[in-house]
Amino acid sequence: MHFRRSSVEIKTQREIELMREVGRLAGETLSAVGDIIRPGITTDEINEFVHADTLRKGAEPAPLNYLGFPKSVCTSVNEIVCHGIPGPQKLLAGDIINVDVTHLYKGYHGDTSATFYVGTPSAEARKVTEVSRKSLELGIAQVAPGARLGDIGAAIQEFAEGQNCSVVRDFVGHGIGRKFHDEPKVSHYGKAGTGLRLKEGMTFTIEPMINVGHWEVKVLEDEWTAVTLDGTLSAQFEHTVLVTGDGAEILTARPGKLKNSEIFDDY
Repeated sequence: MHFRRSSVEIKTQREIELMREVGRLAGETLSAVGDIIRPGITTDEINEFVHADTLRKGAEPAPLNYLGFPKSVCTSVNEIVCHGIPGPQKLLAGDIINVDVTHLYKGYHGDTSATFYVGTPSAEARKVTEVSRKSLELGIAQVAPGARLGDIGAAIQEFAEGQNCSVVRDFVGHGIGRKFHDEPKVSHYGKAGTGLRLKEGMTFTIEPMINVGHWEVKVLEDEWTAVTLDGTLSAQFEHTVLVTGDGAEILTARPGKLKNSEIFDDY
């Protein structure tokens, strides 16, 4: 059985093993996405690939029909911040696209995403993507028993704003396990030393959305697609993490660097 402290679930060892399994599978699917990113592919083709790969692993695509979401993966291109719905749109050289994969396997969820380059990126696209990738790394580095949620947000905000980018405030990371979205809410901005104290056995996502321009967003008429209010580029990276006895374990760690994504070491 699992039990709760401060309304946040503490996973048992058995549950942690299941979270490792689903996290590994989700990470493998995201890695495979990197192999197919190219100019001319449609976001629907990415969706079909993720759907098939998920089923091939014995898992289910958690986004499909979740609160009415119509597809198996989120594909967010350029100024789309998150929750982009796959469709006939063809990727163009110079685009960036976040692909957000969540598997449901043996009753547990593994959630991970990355922003990919389509062909050669502009300097602006490269910057926002690399700042987002580094922001995730810095956020994960704050995770340890006794740390506070605010430490994560503060580290991300300080770095991103120091790079003249902004941190989206309307969407957050979240607890995860049997539920796709659970407590705690993990803000990607904030003040160090504030918020919930982290405890060994907690599992949650960290998924900073970083904008070139202002942090404000709007949701389109489909009630899912969130875009930057000023039309500037946005990028995001996400991992599911476990609070361990001495730090963090990345449950959605991938077998190697992502093709068409983790290709620079700028920051």
